[in-house]
Amino acid sequence: MKYALLLATACLLQACVKDQQDEINDGGWNHERSVLNIAFENQIGNATIDNLDATTGDIELSINVGAQPSMADVKLTNLELSYQARASIKAGDHLDFSTGKASFTVTSTLGETRTYTIKAKSFLEELVGSWTINALTIYGGTGPEYGGGAVMKLTDKPWCWKDATGPAKETDNTLTFTLDGVTAAGNPTGRCVNEAGADKTFADFIFQGSMNKEGKDDIDLKHFYRQIPEGESTWERDYTKGTITFTAKDGRQTTGSFIGSGEVSCGNGKSFNVENNAFQFALNGKDDWTNIYSDYDKFAKKPRLYWISVTKKK
Repeated sequence: MKYALLLATACLLQACVKDQQDEINDGGWNHERSVLNIAFENQIGNATIDNLDATTGDIELSINVGAQPSMADVKLTNLELSYQARASIKAGDHLDFSTGKASFTVTSTLGETRTYTIKAKSFLEELVGSWTINALTIYGGTGPEYGGGAVMKLTDKPWCWKDATGPAKETDNTLTFTLDGVTAAGNPTGRCVNEAGADKTFADFIFQGSMNKEGKDDIDLKHFYRQIPEGESTWERDYTKGTITFTAKDGRQTTGSFIGSGEVSCGNGKSFNVENNAFQFALNGKDDWTNIYSDYDKFAKKPRLYWISVTKKK
């Protein structure tokens, strides 16, 4: 009798487990009807998805109108839903955002629905156009907490550079940006042409041997200061990370950020004022306590931040 009771109990438990598994497989428990991810052609960055309540949700995203032929015909490239949910639209469909909005419905396996309203903002890449380089500025120096740091233009110390090919040769250059499209990650990308100005000369960023504290040879500092390649390169702007990456024809890449007007704090009482716009790059210099306070230390050994100040042509 004891064994028969145990066997009956085991069979009952097994039946319960089987019933629960069938319910899981059939979705009888599943109320989920959420959008996990959504993306459209020429979308910039990631969409913001907000489930307002059990029946409504909002989605906000930006479409690059410089690359999108018509906001009335925008292609959905990716749609990820919660487990077993289904939607009234699918990847490959085209939505009409001519009014700035569009809606669709997500349905759970139990038949419950949530209606999402997509608010599509028009985005126009500010880089597109031509810019004049105004100045090249660094924040550099070993031991800024001991007075070793300074913010200064490369042209403030002309004796550190070659007269014919010093940094001053960059301050009449023109940067022209064109937009070619948007990457699968939602990053605008295109071409940049860095054209020498009236002097037809690019700076070579050769630091004079006469200012070299550790020898007599000239020092090539292009690895620090040639952040935007000469001639044509490609660019990609990642709004999620706040970066812009340049890729030269030889494959060398440099990454910085594009910032607007305002004061940039460098710490230790130092700051840099951006008048219009600037490309900002973090430089990986090395401390040189032996030559602290020297121009050699600030320019050649421990440059920290670098700004290429620009003004957009009208």
